Amino acid sequence: MQNSESKVQPDCWFRKGRVQHCLAKNYPCTHHIQQATSEKKRSATQKRVRTQSTQSTPGSSSVGPIRSDNAPRPLPYPIATQLPPAPTQPQPSRVGAQTSTKDLLAYLFSPPDPRSNSTGSNPYAEWGEMAYQLDGENWRNEFALDLIEVFFQIVHLRLPLLNPAQFRVRFQASLRSSTPPPSTPTIDLKVRRSNSPQTHSQSGSNHNSPKSAHLLPHSDCQPIDNALVATVIAWGAKFSEHPLLLADRNRNGGQSLLGKTLIDRTRSLAEDLKVHRVPTADHVVTALLIEPLQSQNPEETQGYHGFWLTSAIRLLLDLGINRKSVTTSIEDYDIQGTMVFAWWMACLADAYRSVYYRRKPLLDDDDYDIDFYTAEKTMPAEHINTDTSQVSPREQLQGYYRAAHALARICRQMSRHLWRPATESDGVPLSTVWGFMNSLNQWKDEYYAKVGVPPNFPSNWDFISCVTACASDVTYHIQWIVLFSAVDDYGIQEQNDLVRTADSGDANTAKHAEIEAIKKKLYDDTLYSACRIAGLAGVLTSHGYMRLDSAVMHVSCIHAGFFLAKLGRPEVQNCIAALQQYSHAYEEMTERAADIKRVYDAAVSGEFDFTHMASVVPRSGFHTDSMMGGHHDHHHASHLPHSPLHHQSVSPQLQFGIPGVQQAFYDQPGQYQV
Repeated sequence: MQNSESKVQPDCWFRKGRVQHCLAKNYPCTHHIQQATSEKKRSATQKRVRTQSTQSTPGSSSVGPIRSDNAPRPLPYPIATQLPPAPTQPQPSRVGAQTSTKDLLAYLFSPPDPRSNSTGSNPYAEWGEMAYQLDGENWRNEFALDLIEVFFQIVHLRLPLLNPAQFRVRFQASLRSSTPPPSTPTIDLKVRRSNSPQTHSQSGSNHNSPKSAHLLPHSDCQPIDNALVATVIAWGAKFSEHPLLLADRNRNGGQSLLGKTLIDRTRSLAEDLKVHRVPTADHVVTALLIEPLQSQNPEETQGYHGFWLTSAIRLLLDLGINRKSVTTSIEDYDIQGTMVFAWWMACLADAYRSVYYRRKPLLDDDDYDIDFYTAEKTMPAEHINTDTSQVSPREQLQGYYRAAHALARICRQMSRHLWRPATESDGVPLSTVWGFMNSLNQWKDEYYAKVGVPPNFPSNWDFISCVTACASDVTYHIQWIVLFSAVDDYGIQEQNDLVRTADSGDANTAKHAEIEAIKKKLYDDTLYSACRIAGLAGVLTSHGYMRLDSAVMHVSCIHAGFFLAKLGRPEVQNCIAALQQYSHAYEEMTERAADIKRVYDAAVSGEFDFTHMASVVPRSGFHTDSMMGGHHDHHHASHLPHSPLHHQSVSPQLQFGIPGVQQAFYDQPGQYQV
């Protein structure tokens, strides 16, 4: 009793003090009003609970037995008349770095949003009649393994950033393991100062080097980063011919809703795991793989905006991969080769993105000092692959990347000179246009015969050799279209000045004739380039290669397609057909093909859509020679290697993927290097 009084007395004193305080200040006290209101609400609540308890029956849907005052009461949510069906497996919780691989797969393949489900019984119905099998763990794991194999058969050949043998072993170990991944990424580059005596003795780097790096030892049995696993699986779903995905596409007009869901969940997972902020080797690879995975339409909210490419470059800079002193100190030569190769992929993509989408490049020529053989120069002899009969895709691509880097440097200069506000208002200086035309011709003289498509396809060419040569070929030719478009939009600066001053002297007349001659030369080279792109696109489309392309050829087809369409050229049909086949994996290309078709129809009907280059463009493109365009290149089609879609050999590890691509790359130790 004494304890009860001690608890009540301070409360009474507090209320009395509040009343006296109000009276002292001549304020009307509201404490009694508040207390009376609270007591009224409390009495009404207790009365309502007692009434419901006495009127309830065993079969009714009442609140239930009365709880004690200290027990939590259920929230007064309205009772739903019909609950949505729930899968037998529980909905996975938020995925994090500690989530196991099994739970990650359960999240990736969980049913669509129940609010969009109108079938009532099968939560997977939106993904086709076979998708319900994703509810089973064993079936779900086998499906994920199949998508991973498709990734290595199709995407990895163009973007060889992973070690297939190591990835398979680690993924299988993750499925068998009951422990979650470590809190820190398995593959991690630890940056350390090279001016430390201990660091210098361990790494052997130069004292003048600002940073050096090493890789923490890791085991093949350690789990893989969750964001990287999700990215690989989403890539596999984009190209897989699994019966489940075929049923999904058949139900949804040729597009896979499951594939779209995987891309969205992969992107959200990467954002949640801070892939774009935490500098690790796995995060670099993940960011580079996510960028071409998503929609390539910059006008879409979730489309291509260069965010993940920019993030990958910043992660590489944070790791110091742009410095030779850092890359040579990485102790694991497999990861050293991966990081060097990732740097060059990001470096080239940044340059091409800037010139295609009219942006300033993020990198400059003096931002790095590494070369393509940085890893090979520091590699012990026992790690160097001396078996010339087994050449990895990365080694095959080194010649291509050397030529691509030279072209990328031209692209950077074009972006910095063409996409400036001053250029937009005043025009492109004539010396700038002529200088870029000479630079492109010099690149052609030095590299084109080595990396471009030869007059006849060699009989020993495989799929990767064919598509790589075509990619380097069209990447060179698209630069002419970009330069032509800039001059057509902004004009030549000297010619714009002549128009503004209205000076018709003899000197100005001669200058005008010189400018027109250069513009005519630019038009001829651009027409040849556009027809060349259309011809190669037609050959690749006829063999089914465009449906297997991982966001490499589409930009060239779009630029060449619009240029030929505005001229009313019949070669544009090759670009339209290529983009329509491209839409098998990238749905947005259907709309781009339709846009090109509309421009072509308008040009055929007499519309003329050129501005500053109108003086050198013929009014009727149909009467101009094809300039070695599509018809010139079609006779090579019979010599192309078979597409993986048409090949009959099936890998024993792939049941429903796209067969025909060899799996021997990087299967032997020491072959995964630059």
